Amino acid sequence: MIVQVLLDLPLEQSFDFTMSEATVADIGYRVLVPWGKGQRVGVIRGVSEVSEHPPEKLKEVVTLWRDTGPLTPHDWKLLEFCSSYYHHPLGATVLNSLPPALRRPAGLKSANRRRSSEKYVPEYVIPALTPEQSQALECVTLHTGFRTHLLFGVTGSGKTEVYFHLIDRVLGQGKQVLLLVPEINLTPQLEQRLEQRWKGVRWVSLHSGVSEKERGLRWLEAQSGEARIVLGTRLAVFTPLPDLGLIVVDEEHDASYKQQEGLRYSARDVAIVRAQQRNVPIILGSATPSLETWDNARRGRYDLHYLRHRAVAGAQLPTLRLVRPAQDIQDGLNPIILQALREALSRGEQSLVFINRRGYAPVLYCPGCGWQAVCNRCSVRLVVHRRSQFLRCHHCGAQQPLPAYCPSCGNLHLETRGEGTQKIEEWLVKQLPDARLLRLDSDSLGRKGTWEEARQRILARQVDILVGTQLLVKGHDFPGLSLVIALNADQALFSSDFRATERLFAQLIQVAGRAGRGAIRGEVWIETEYADHPLYHALQNQDSEGFLQQELEQRQQVGWPPYSYLALLRVEAEKSEVIAEFLSKAHQQARQFAAAGEIQVYDPVPALMARRAGLQRWQLLIQSNHRGNLQGFLTLWHSALMNLRHPRELHWILEVDPLDC
Repeated sequence: MIVQVLLDLPLEQSFDFTMSEATVADIGYRVLVPWGKGQRVGVIRGVSEVSEHPPEKLKEVVTLWRDTGPLTPHDWKLLEFCSSYYHHPLGATVLNSLPPALRRPAGLKSANRRRSSEKYVPEYVIPALTPEQSQALECVTLHTGFRTHLLFGVTGSGKTEVYFHLIDRVLGQGKQVLLLVPEINLTPQLEQRLEQRWKGVRWVSLHSGVSEKERGLRWLEAQSGEARIVLGTRLAVFTPLPDLGLIVVDEEHDASYKQQEGLRYSARDVAIVRAQQRNVPIILGSATPSLETWDNARRGRYDLHYLRHRAVAGAQLPTLRLVRPAQDIQDGLNPIILQALREALSRGEQSLVFINRRGYAPVLYCPGCGWQAVCNRCSVRLVVHRRSQFLRCHHCGAQQPLPAYCPSCGNLHLETRGEGTQKIEEWLVKQLPDARLLRLDSDSLGRKGTWEEARQRILARQVDILVGTQLLVKGHDFPGLSLVIALNADQALFSSDFRATERLFAQLIQVAGRAGRGAIRGEVWIETEYADHPLYHALQNQDSEGFLQQELEQRQQVGWPPYSYLALLRVEAEKSEVIAEFLSKAHQQARQFAAAGEIQVYDPVPALMARRAGLQRWQLLIQSNHRGNLQGFLTLWHSALMNLRHPRELHWILEVDPLDC
């Protein structure tokens, strides 16, 4: 018999191999096949009696693994949709939906074990629902089958408790639940709550922070149906779940749900498609829904449920104040901000100083000749890291020692400009020497388990002031935190990215939402030069809906999403002339295919970061007012691009629904 095997290759085809006694029941199983001088793991896509290739040319399957279940028709349907919609080879789509351990010949050695918790897990008292929570719960459960629900709740409104009550009902029906979060750092607190709430229910957590072996074993538990709740980051959206009954996407607006390599899917959008295919409800939760989601809710495509008040009795949304960066800055921080920190410290309350830039300073320059430290491989400046005495590129990872003098003019006096988390930490140590400070960014959280250790210290009130980046602003609940300071908030107002203002608003709402989530009234100070900007007016008035509506009107005027649909051809190579030749042909093809389809083809332009890791980067934007027309065009164009010859040094990818363009 002949089996058609999909492999993780950039090719739109399967490959024929011989396998004795193969049947259609083998479709979906993993196999090991010979490939060149080595072997590859693949997945059987079809079985037939004949091949278009001569028998002597066909090689035999080395191993068929039945220790794991096959991909089911439900799995195939979802993966085929992703391959088609995102114009990515089916083999690469299928293989990369598997955990890493199952993509290698060694595979997994199954182990019968249960998760044992070495940590003390306190008893959990199920809180009574507020009237708003109860109403949202009943409205969601009123309907059966597929529906998309937007749970639009202010920070601290108890969206998670609504999720948990829904999960209770679904588990009672004998079904499984998929709960997606955007960041690994959000999993520890949810894991603890799952352990507290459902001690007799098997649940698993799937994300890249778990060892590959453990991740594979947990994936198998989900596939077998043993695990009833799957908590995970974006890749968990592909986890096989035979008894799926509910999908929850928390913080649905978060850009982390968009994969930036390989199959560039949106886990939120794939989750909606999966819910539709399986005829189950899906909950999208956010305090700051994306414009696409808000527009769908506004038009009635999604059911909209509000949580306008905080869930803790007496808890109120924080008071929000704007402050200009003072001209007479006291050692780097505005005196008003320092005074607010001192007052919170005197009350025994915790504070968060948020600045979305790690390192010490973003610029090292010479005041004599104007020289600046830039990355030789990227079109960005090098960031100063004072403690390690290095300059680092936060994009390609290149680093070099801090120079003792200007390499251009020899000046011994070099200065920094701007600030990152390390500089803020240094300033605060000088100004508030008695405060217990903790800096949290990707530099300080490199070791596994560091975040959970830090979280426990914060909850135990062993930290007075947190200094951190966006890692701290998503969904975390610190009851002792009353004061939030947001520094350098204005940068995104001048970005060329049409989504920048939307992202800034969401980020500031989220960071402000960390304050006053318990009995303590919260206070938020945002540093800005543009207090009259509509974004800041909306923030002060707690008017998320007004801001979203204003953004929608502006998008409609210029025809950007959600009033149009985008695709982006990204191209990179060492030599600009290689890119120019390829893009010239690709652009010509695009214009030919677009002639009859209401498709706008823009001219090729350098990417926002024109050079990265030594490669020149260009892009070509495609836009249409009709998703169907765009997909039809992309099918033709992608096929033509696959046949377009180019040097090996050039790499291209076609991205559908890009977030950065």
